[in-house]
Amino acid sequence: MSKNHKEDHQTMREALQQFVQKNRLQGGLDEINIQEVWRSEMGPGIQKYTLAVKLERETLYVKLSNSVLREELSYGKAKIIKMLNQAMQKELIKKLVLR
Repeated sequence: MSKNHKEDHQTMREALQQFVQKNRLQGGLDEINIQEVWRSEMGPGIQKYTLAVKLERETLYVKLSNSVLREELSYGKAKIIKMLNQAMQKELIKKLVLR
């Protein structure tokens, strides 16, 4: 019985993946997920100054309300990109723009 249940679960997962691909929804899902990942990975201190997080193609745009924080984060862009991509479990971000 557990084998059939497991097969059903995989079949449902495959069906959902096909639906997402067919309807080209992955970009929108990635946009929502990256916003959540930014909050969880960067923590409440940075989230407090984050006004917007937007993913366009392979570039993540982050609007910050604090210029000092923006300057500090700019020194660690490569590390932030790597951390966010690891959290997303795919190479989604190639460039980070802090505004």
